[in-house]
This record gives sequence, structure tokens and C-alpha cells, in this order.
Amino acid sequence: MAEETAAPEDFRFDSESEVRIGKILAKYPEGRQASAALPLLDLAQRQIARTGGAGWLPRAAMDAVAERLGMPPMRVYEVASFYTMLNKKPVGKYHLQVCTTTPCWLRGSDEIAEAIRRKTGLKGWGETTPDGMFTLDHVECLGACVNAPVLAINDDYFEDLDAEATEKLLEALKRGEVPPHGSVKGRNAEPVAPTSQKAE
Repeated sequence: MAEETAAPEDFRFDSESEVRIGKILAKYPEGRQASAALPLLDLAQRQIARTGGAGWLPRAAMDAVAERLGMPPMRVYEVASFYTMLNKKPVGKYHLQVCTTTPCWLRGSDEIAEAIRRKTGLKGWGETTPDGMFTLDHVECLGACVNAPVLAINDDYFEDLDAEATEKLLEALKRGEVPPHGSVKGRNAEPVAPTSQKAE
């Protein structure tokens, strides 16, 4: 397991984030800024990743969001704990999120998870490799069922995977290459069901 990253004592939005915060808050009517909790939490997580840390939300970042929006910290913690896209602990450079919902499971998501475990040495969900390169998690429906099974790596979806394609993908990431996301088979439309044969 990777060495634990110490949670920062405080968090401040940087100038790049401040520009984005202004645009985000402008979308909400006066008195409804609490609705911006999710986009501001995402922004804080991306700032931490952009500045060299693992993309995650320490309590100090959640508190900064609560203060900015004038809401009790507990309400922000509730939002952060609900969405799997928000990480409550540090993750690796590549956050491997295997969809395990029924369509992906039926099409082989277990095979994808096993291929990841073989290539990375990770054993359980939520673990990170000692070098901080990979974190393995399972998630509920990623909404790309038509191209199941699906693996989200950070913000990108890799679809139509099998064990061999997953292993090749991980090898490319280890070499510092970023393969194109989408269908690994090059499919750009939903599969067509075979026409039924009429009984003679």
C-alpha cells in the first residue's frame, strides 16, 4: 500500500480556481449558492491534483468550500461522501475505477478487475500501489452500458475491454503513454443485434 499522504492543515483556492469559482457561482440565483457545493468540491480536488498532489479532498478543502458557500461544514461533508467522483483519501496518478454494475459484470468486469490485479499487484478495492501510480476502485454504473465493460481512468472511459486489452492499457500507462479513450475496438456506435431468423 502507498505511503499515506498527510492531510494539509489548511486549504486555499489558488488564482486559477478563483476565476472558475466566479463563473460557477454566477450560474446560481442569489441565496442558492449552496447548490454549487458539488462543482466547488470537484474544483478543490482538481486543484490539489494540479499542484502535484493526489486528487482527493482533505477535510481542510471541504471546510474551505463550506466557508465560501456560507453553509455548515457537515452539509459539505454529506455531499462529498455521496459521490464516488470525490475522493476522501489520496488516490494514485491513475485512478482505475471498474464499473461492476450488472451490464458490465455480465460482459466481464470481473475479468477486467483480475487483469488489473495481476498487472499492478493490488489485491483489494481502494488500494494504491506503493509507487503511487495506480489506485483500484469499483464504481456503480458509469452510464456507458452499451460498450460494456467499462473502466474509468481518472476522467476518461475505456470501453469494450477484455483482460488482454486491459493489460495493454496498463502497460502503456506505465510507459508514460496515454492511450486514446473510448472503445478499444474502435466502435463508435452501439452494437447491432443480429436479425432474427423467421421460422419456415
